[in-house]
Amino acid sequence: MPMDPTRRGFLTLAAGATMAAPGILRAQTLRPVTCLTDWLHQGPNCGFAVAKEKGFYAEAGLDVALSQGKGSGGTAQIVANKASMFGFADGFVVGNSVSKGMRLTMVGAVFRRTPTAVIVLDESSIQQPKDLIGKTIGIPTGSAQFQQWPAFVNGAGLQLSQIKVINVDAAGAVPALISGKVNAIAGFAQGWVPSIEIRGNKKARTFWYADHGVNAVSNGIIVHRDTLSDKPLVAAFVRATLKGFLYGRQNPDETAQIIKKYQEASDPAITKREAELSWRTWVTPTTKDKPLGWIAPEDWKATVETLKAYGGVTIDLDPSQLYTNEFVPTEPEFVPPQNA
Repeated sequence: MPMDPTRRGFLTLAAGATMAAPGILRAQTLRPVTCLTDWLHQGPNCGFAVAKEKGFYAEAGLDVALSQGKGSGGTAQIVANKASMFGFADGFVVGNSVSKGMRLTMVGAVFRRTPTAVIVLDESSIQQPKDLIGKTIGIPTGSAQFQQWPAFVNGAGLQLSQIKVINVDAAGAVPALISGKVNAIAGFAQGWVPSIEIRGNKKARTFWYADHGVNAVSNGIIVHRDTLSDKPLVAAFVRATLKGFLYGRQNPDETAQIIKKYQEASDPAITKREAELSWRTWVTPTTKDKPLGWIAPEDWKATVETLKAYGGVTIDLDPSQLYTNEFVPTEPEFVPPQNA
């Protein structure tokens, strides 16, 4: 029986990690490159650390200095100021930033389906979104999930006045939920659910924004538009990074240990669970059977529509300004598994 092309591709990626020629790598001059992630090194953004640790960047001729971000908004600003050559940021934030004059472009999307969700404890009486009526929800004010909250409420057939929103710090959201200070929280499920399950020893129930009409591209690799002129650099970085994400998915235990090296305080069990949840965001109906990184025009159009309706964008924002698929590898081995 012929081998499935996706599986064959992953085997090729895995094998490639062990076939680097150290002598050749030492002999070539590596180009210094800077990259700022969206947050601390974790399971969801593991592709960068994996690409560096496994030598994928070096194989591409790059010496990448990785820095940890403090949120997509900050990363977008720093890349827009050319203080970092590459970044990892949420598409909703990128769109908002471009509407304010920042010259940013996403060159490869990883979380192509928004990972934002309303999260409640499994023991809660909240079994569906309508059960949020009369309850309190903690959301970090100013975050993407806060901006998209009205869209979720509308998509769930509810009204904003029916649910009380309380501002919570991102670091305090999970403790607030577990302690009962709020009935629900809203944020990136892949970041909070593992802490609830493993550190809090509780089961969580999620109501995904994407299942209630919130269509928005989430995290991807971003650059300043001026960087697009250096096509070999962008192509090499995107390819190596996507290879890192795909290798990480095939080797979750090894990846958790790599993240532990880059973020000593990380818990490998949480890292693996974070990564597992992030895989649910890799494929949308419009990106089926497409390589990781490829962005559907329809998804960006929906993102802009959500920005205009709920994100405060009032200018005529053209979706084509926000992304390009020019640098996304097209080989079969870059097509991820279609199921999480």
